[in-house]
Amino acid sequence: MDIGHLIAIAIGTIFINNFVLARFLGICPYIGVSKQLDSALGMGMAVIFVMTLASFATWIIWTYLLDPATNVWQGSVDLRFLRTVSFILVIASLVQLVEMVIQKTAPSLYQSLGIFLPLITTNCAVLGAAVLNIDQTYNLLESLVQGFSAGIGFTLALVLMAGLREKFEISEIPKPMQGIPIAMIMAGLMSMAFLGFSGLKIG
Repeated sequence: MDIGHLIAIAIGTIFINNFVLARFLGICPYIGVSKQLDSALGMGMAVIFVMTLASFATWIIWTYLLDPATNVWQGSVDLRFLRTVSFILVIASLVQLVEMVIQKTAPSLYQSLGIFLPLITTNCAVLGAAVLNIDQTYNLLESLVQGFSAGIGFTLALVLMAGLREKFEISEIPKPMQGIPIAMIMAGLMSMAFLGFSGLKIG
């Protein structure tokens, strides 16, 4: 596997096709969990972990169970229609597993991340990463790189927004624009700023 190709996938996923600012996936936690920097960072770390695990698990399920071209039934069974349902179940199961393991092995970490972990189940960015891995016919390593990079990109957007919103708390903003309105305006401006990366020629 060409390392340059993997780097191109990573850079493209983090900057050019950022899941939040370019693909507009995961907008709910992007707005809802970006009020404070520490909570945004905690949510981002949890998303990176789950997104990477989900990319691995969903690729295995698609390749060996659902895809008729490569499944264990040697093409005699076509289960592609179960992709979305099975991926959602895998993501929900992973989130629950991660939550239980962290709660038992690292209670202090669970206290900081536990409130954010259940939100990941309904984060469409995680499902989007799994589906894109299949649609782009990535192999397992490429899927892991894209899943991890998508989590990095999500965290980057979340932390940037959290830093801005913390600054807004001490800034003089007209009352009708406080809270969600100014956050949505800044989200649009950040999305426009990230369009500048679309000119990069990678690969």
